[in-house]
Amino acid sequence: MQLINTIFKKIPKPFKNKYIITIILFVIWILFLDDYNLVNQYKIKKKIETLKLQKSFYESEIKKDSTELYNLKNNPEAQEKFAREKFLMKKDNEDIFIIKDKNE
Repeated sequence: MQLINTIFKKIPKPFKNKYIITIILFVIWILFLDDYNLVNQYKIKKKIETLKLQKSFYESEIKKDSTELYNLKNNPEAQEKFAREKFLMKKDNEDIFIIKDKNE
């Protein structure tokens, strides 16, 4: 009991007030213990930012691919170019030489 009394006497007077203790506990609860604490909020905000960047990237890729698809459907020269580049197709009287860089 002596130990508890000495510890209690060492505590500053404002921290003995029940309202101050309640406010401190509430702040600790909100900052660290709650499901939507500040640490989780920060992580969620970062994840939202990365998802927005990915969304803009994929929207630009969709736009690029849709224009390429439109050209492939409507332009015979684009079809031939695509077939030659991607599938290494050739005409009967042609020879194809594939040159690759060392980096690839």
